[in-house]
Amino acid sequence: MSHSTARRRGAACRAIAAGLLLLSGLAGCATPPANPAARAAFEETDDPLEPLNRKIFAVNQVIDTILLKPAAEVYVSVFPKIGRDALRHMLDNLKEPVIAINDTLQFEPKRTGITLGRFVVNSTVGIGGALDVATKWGLQKQTGDFGQTLYVWGVKRSPYLVLPILGPSNPRDAVGLGMDAYIDPFAYFATAADADQLEIARFVLDGIDQRARVLDQLDQLQKNSLDFYAQLRSLVQQKRAAELQRGAAPPTPENFYNVPNKAAPPAPGSTRS
Repeated sequence: MSHSTARRRGAACRAIAAGLLLLSGLAGCATPPANPAARAAFEETDDPLEPLNRKIFAVNQVIDTILLKPAAEVYVSVFPKIGRDALRHMLDNLKEPVIAINDTLQFEPKRTGITLGRFVVNSTVGIGGALDVATKWGLQKQTGDFGQTLYVWGVKRSPYLVLPILGPSNPRDAVGLGMDAYIDPFAYFATAADADQLEIARFVLDGIDQRARVLDQLDQLQKNSLDFYAQLRSLVQQKRAAELQRGAAPPTPENFYNVPNKAAPPAPGSTRS
């Protein structure tokens, strides 16, 4: 392993270790209420670092206004949709090996096989991933990241956390980002070929492309929200909860509909005495 590779992997390990410490610390900084309804509301927000998160969010908004959003707008205006779609497919195709690794770690061999099949088909017939032929052939895109893997392994709760530049996340998924970067085969290949600039370009293009995908949606959300931070937090957490359940609705807590200190509603067909 080269000196630069060793430095890079060492930094990634330190970041992951720091994230794990942060995760363990935040997990115990607020105790969820016992009341089922209150607990559901608590988990929907779960933002013990809200003052700090709001400050980071404000800085991110400035960066977005002066850099990310203009770059995304130029990208949309310069490149036709067919070109943007091709680039998006190529970027997504490069993520397939990491998805396959995580599906394997989650004991999902069927999903792993589908993902590997997608990567082979799109990398060959799909001209390096520019065309998503695999989906047309019935190989649907799978989800799989190390944050999701940690969830499957038992790290269920992870408080809301806004990361500088990267935006809404949580400690578990922040650790997952570091691990996904660490296990990414293409990152190893780029470092081994002394072509780290390709990884940087990939990261920048992926960020611009993702921002371009939500230009109108974020504009409308910000325009119509009394509290943009709270509204975005709610939407992000709902979306992530669905991803962790692989698209299924999160399970309803036991006794969720019971109201403490009140009589339970009568069973259907019965009458109160």
